[in-house]
Amino acid sequence: MCPMTSVRTDEQASVRPTQEDEVAAAGSEVIGGPHGRRAGSAGWWNPLRVIVLLALGMFALGMVQKLPCYDGAWFSGQTSQYVRACYSDIPHLYNGRGFADGIMPYFERIPDEVSGGMEYLEYPVLTGLFMTVASWMTPGGGDIVEREQIYWMINAAMLMICAVVATVAVSRTHRFRPWDALLLALAPAYALTATINWDLLAVALTAVAMLMWSRSRPLATGVLLGLATAAKLYPLFLLGPLLVLCWRGGRWRAFGTALGGAALSWSCVNVPVMIGAWDGWLKFYSFSQERPVDFGSIWLILSQRTDLPLESTDVNNYAMILMLLGCSAIAALTLTAPRRPRFPQLAFLVLALFVLTNKVYSPQYVLWLIPLAVLARPKWRDFLIWQACEVMYFVGIWMYLAYTGSGDKHQGLPPEGYQVIILVHLLGTLYLSAVVIRDILLPEHDVVRSSGADDPAGGPLDGIPDRFVLRRHSSLTASTSSTEPKVHWGAGRPQ
Repeated sequence: MCPMTSVRTDEQASVRPTQEDEVAAAGSEVIGGPHGRRAGSAGWWNPLRVIVLLALGMFALGMVQKLPCYDGAWFSGQTSQYVRACYSDIPHLYNGRGFADGIMPYFERIPDEVSGGMEYLEYPVLTGLFMTVASWMTPGGGDIVEREQIYWMINAAMLMICAVVATVAVSRTHRFRPWDALLLALAPAYALTATINWDLLAVALTAVAMLMWSRSRPLATGVLLGLATAAKLYPLFLLGPLLVLCWRGGRWRAFGTALGGAALSWSCVNVPVMIGAWDGWLKFYSFSQERPVDFGSIWLILSQRTDLPLESTDVNNYAMILMLLGCSAIAALTLTAPRRPRFPQLAFLVLALFVLTNKVYSPQYVLWLIPLAVLARPKWRDFLIWQACEVMYFVGIWMYLAYTGSGDKHQGLPPEGYQVIILVHLLGTLYLSAVVIRDILLPEHDVVRSSGADDPAGGPLDGIPDRFVLRRHSSLTASTSSTEPKVHWGAGRPQ
């Protein structure tokens, strides 16, 4: 007879937050205390199912939070939907971008009396397709208010699917840390902003792309990143972290495959529209360039507190310069860090830099950062501090809009108060970025690596020796595994 062996499954080896995180352990007292040694994890209630169920519950609570607007505030005037903090673009754009009249996005001009001067849909092509499919499922005829309500409900159902996809992808990206996705499922800003706009489509595609990279599938990663970029521009920035990480790790083929897949899938979605409706396709990019300084940005504070003439073109240039300088600093950090940074850490830093320097910060943009923050720094205290700042911003922007839209009554938050709220948002993002940078410079503080892992989301880069670094080290471990031999480095290459 063969001796019986014990196989340690992913579920049995998974890291449980109540066993390593003091905040999670304290919070678990509400439901019976931390996970005990006799608590089983087998059966139907595995981590993934629990997390998905909680994500669905939080998404539903976010929909309930929009109930006052659904019941009339969307249609009774601007101030009411701001006071109740339940605004959403979705019902307004159903009629305002011609979907109620069956206008084909990009190919047909929107009448001025409908759009208020926006000639074409100002969203990327894949998001426009998402919006169009929802309009096809919305019954025609009848009262326009009822149709807008149905359109919002259909979009909410489709966005709920995107939220579940993103949650599953985050839970599976770090193979032995599925419970980290609880941060995503329970994030209050995630629930509050999920149905403001269509950002969750790009968020879901990006999350699955990162999952594919963690499974060493660079072509699938690139295809999904290209699709995500066809839905929203921000996923394009994730190619930068992949570039410098593959440079340091010498995995140029993997990066080239991902880049080629991204270009191919983006082209498949965009080129047909570019050929058939150039002006309509270009609208998203021209609108982004021409858009003036707007809500939530440091530029808005400067324009309101000073007499600086911050024209859109000038701010675009300033933001681009700051973005290039910041990305150069992140690249230098990557190539000089004592240990190769993890992919989610760099992805979060690049997106946070974009958010901090951009000329507008809509409240739903936090959705871009939440999955990356969960993977970069799965520490409940830091995550909740940042989320508290984002919830304050969510409330603050609506109160500011209520103030500006209430005429002489000035009910809401005045500009000075809104400027404080913007600073809270900026400081919260800077704080989380700072602790991620500390984890990169001092890898012993990285909770993901505390169990001996290298980069669970790194895929082709996980556990491999460096091939290029910029800083001399007297002795550097060639691989992150303690079983690998040490080599000496000089001028960035092994001697």
